[in-house]
Amino acid sequence: MGPELILNAIGGTLWLASFGLLHRLATTTSQEERDNQEGNGLPARSTNQERHRPHPSPPHLHSSLSLIIPARNEAHNLPRLLDSIRTQAKQPLEVLVIDDASTDATAEIASAHGATVITSQPLPDGWRGKPWACHQGALAAKGSHLLFLDADCWFEPGGLDRLLHHYHGGAFSVAPYHRVQKPYEELSAFFNLIMVASTTGHGLFGQTLLIDRASYDATGGHLEVKGRVLENLRLAAFHRAGGVPVTSLPGRGMISFRMYPEGLATLIEGWTKGFASGAAETPRSSIFLVALWISGLMVALFALPWAPLLYPAFALQFAVMLRKVGSFSLLTASIYPLPLLFYFTVFARSLLRSGKTVTWKGREFRAD
Repeated sequence: MGPELILNAIGGTLWLASFGLLHRLATTTSQEERDNQEGNGLPARSTNQERHRPHPSPPHLHSSLSLIIPARNEAHNLPRLLDSIRTQAKQPLEVLVIDDASTDATAEIASAHGATVITSQPLPDGWRGKPWACHQGALAAKGSHLLFLDADCWFEPGGLDRLLHHYHGGAFSVAPYHRVQKPYEELSAFFNLIMVASTTGHGLFGQTLLIDRASYDATGGHLEVKGRVLENLRLAAFHRAGGVPVTSLPGRGMISFRMYPEGLATLIEGWTKGFASGAAETPRSSIFLVALWISGLMVALFALPWAPLLYPAFALQFAVMLRKVGSFSLLTASIYPLPLLFYFTVFARSLLRSGKTVTWKGREFRAD
């Protein structure tokens, strides 16, 4: 058996195995897609999750929902998020913005857009900024259900209602859809994809968390993760240990965001901040699927020219995966060795920086 046959056999097997990763990215068809299909005279497609869609949320859930937004120097992001909340068909009980010692106009802009602003108390020893802000927001909230949102997210039209329709108790999270606008943001492709695929179903995403007040209080809430950089990883573990169901979905059609729009340096620092630590806490089954997929990408690359069909097969598969998590371009998928090299470089940087002091949003902390 020649090298071309061996490479084709290995690459083909890994390509088929990678559909396990694609399956994890399955989500409901967005309303926009359904409208387009029906407008073209086509029946709206349904995924397996749609066929088993949870029953609609109780009609009172909107009116008992407290939205809690931790915000440190988020004056540039808050208008889009708060405006997207105000345009939802049904309004939550309240919108709380926790101003975490901002040096910009965060408080003024939040108030002008209809939110209730809570000025954060000084950061206690042992706390990270975001868990501390979320903790204070939960204490102040009046609702029986709490929805924590990062300030750089925004709801799609009808997105809040769609999110609540998927909620059926416990701790629930959706991964915001990455709206790519600048070329350098394409470099987040592998990070976004791996983060969503390895978290969906069993974990919680850092940008969103919907939970009932009773479960939040019973498991200790953000107090239990006060010193964590990636608090969502430990929150999921604490909730499960406390008997609280933990579920998550990709959030296309519900919530969107942009990752690190400030520039390439911020993007690198942001992914360095804790990606290696997050990988260390990822379930082995997810790590195994990701490892198989990346191995296949490498085989397809090094198989050229003996197995020329492997590279386009993996590139096409990558393109389909990417569209599940963000508006990444086809070019990014077709030249995937470049963003893959970037991923390896930043991941190695994250490993090297683990345990060392890094700066994020004007605060220093250990990257562990």
